[in-house]
Amino acid sequence: MLITYASQHIQHMQKALEQMNLKLPEVVSDITGVTGMAIIQAILAGERDPVRLARLRDRRCHHSEEQIAKALQGTWRAEHLFALCQAVELYDFSHRQLVACDAQIAAHLATFPDQSGGQPLPPKPRKSKRKAHAPRFEVRTPLSRMAGVDLTALEGIEDETALVILSEIGTDMSRWPSVKHFCSWLGLCPQHKVSGGKVLSRRVRPGANRVAVALRLAAGSVHHSQSALGAFFRRLRARLGAPKAITATAHKLARLVYSLLKHGTAYVQQGMEEYEAQYRERKVKAMARQAKAFGYTLVPLAM
Repeated sequence: MLITYASQHIQHMQKALEQMNLKLPEVVSDITGVTGMAIIQAILAGERDPVRLARLRDRRCHHSEEQIAKALQGTWRAEHLFALCQAVELYDFSHRQLVACDAQIAAHLATFPDQSGGQPLPPKPRKSKRKAHAPRFEVRTPLSRMAGVDLTALEGIEDETALVILSEIGTDMSRWPSVKHFCSWLGLCPQHKVSGGKVLSRRVRPGANRVAVALRLAAGSVHHSQSALGAFFRRLRARLGAPKAITATAHKLARLVYSLLKHGTAYVQQGMEEYEAQYRERKVKAMARQAKAFGYTLVPLAM
């Protein structure tokens, strides 16, 4: 909820700047970043000269001082400045509350017993850009100590996704007798509706399970992954479309999460080449069975 409020306050800041005809969002990708907040704070402090405001540009900003100065030639009406000041103060308050929440979460995670056996975590195989509202503390280590396994080793599952999963289901998987029960609870497996021997529907059960939502978001992020999971997603997307591919990939991720938390084994990533080879072998065996059923023999061509 605090993240939602912070996003709303950012939109109010953008609207106040737009009413003053200031094009700051067009030359600064994030108005709450170093350059954006420095310029906004200077405006609220009384600075009106576009050239002086542009000099507050951080050296990592893509746009030059001249471009930023051109974007800061607007009107300075008192009511719009007041609206901007209110939005900035509300954003700062929400930001402080988020920092306090992060500190409370970090302190609570430290109270769980260490289930990792003191084993150090291997380096993270992939580096991802930090999101604007991601936790401001190192999440991977306390979560791994708490669960005994590293959920972020799974493709698509980042630190905040693992935090959502463990905060919702915990580490005790005995509540679900099998992985099928777990996936059914998440609403990620097909619900077969049969009448008179005819299958009427195989749609998944609608719902807003937070873990299922997190897994769907994780599944949608593997479309560029050079792994078996990425190849699986791309094959289903080409055949069934993105929505069904996301659901099926989220279902596969849920099974992997259950296996890791239930048995405490380390996840070994399967490469895309190995997955493609296994898929080809399965297709060849299926074609051979079909040919045999029609009285034919499948013979490979000499290459």
